[in-house]
Amino acid sequence: MSDPIAPFARGTLLGFSIAAPVGPIGVLCIRRTLAEGRATGLATGLGAAAADGLYGVMAAFGLTWLTSLLVAQQNWIRLVGGLFLLWLGVTTLLAKPADHAARATGAGIAGAFGSTFVLTLANPMTILSFIAIFAGLGIGAGSSRTDAALLVAGVVTGSAAWWLLLSAGVDRLRTKFDAGAMRWVNRFSGFVIVGFAVWSLAGVFVKKGH
Repeated sequence: MSDPIAPFARGTLLGFSIAAPVGPIGVLCIRRTLAEGRATGLATGLGAAAADGLYGVMAAFGLTWLTSLLVAQQNWIRLVGGLFLLWLGVTTLLAKPADHAARATGAGIAGAFGSTFVLTLANPMTILSFIAIFAGLGIGAGSSRTDAALLVAGVVTGSAAWWLLLSAGVDRLRTKFDAGAMRWVNRFSGFVIVGFAVWSLAGVFVKKGH
């Protein structure tokens, strides 16, 4: 009988490694934690972790028909995702710093979770990365369902652990940020997110041009 800890541990390390590089979601998590508190920042990251988990399930259990559909429509999905990212970047850039941190409400947390869940799903190439990595780890459509489920659970756990550490760490710095500093955080975050949006949209149109 195979050791159930092994696939879960590998998945946890994989999920943490995938989440850790600071991309648009990381910038958004930092900015929302500073502006709205740790709960909203954590919800932002958990939205990405949930999307990674969904793509992980599809890769691990060999849902090839859905994978093919996503890859076939990847330009349209990336276009919508890029436009959403552009809107998010511009609104962040123009956001006025609040006089005090917003209270974490159910609607605010749900919105933070939902927006990053959608943004992460808007990059269907993520599933191809999972398929390649899982194949390298010996996990695929023909493998044990238990091992596949444990690996996906590990991916979600590892990703969530990163977002918990990031939001908790940034939250400790909140007292050092006054309105002037938050204005610069908004500007920097907005420019970075707009940059990611332009890069994403450019990739769509360059491919269409070919």
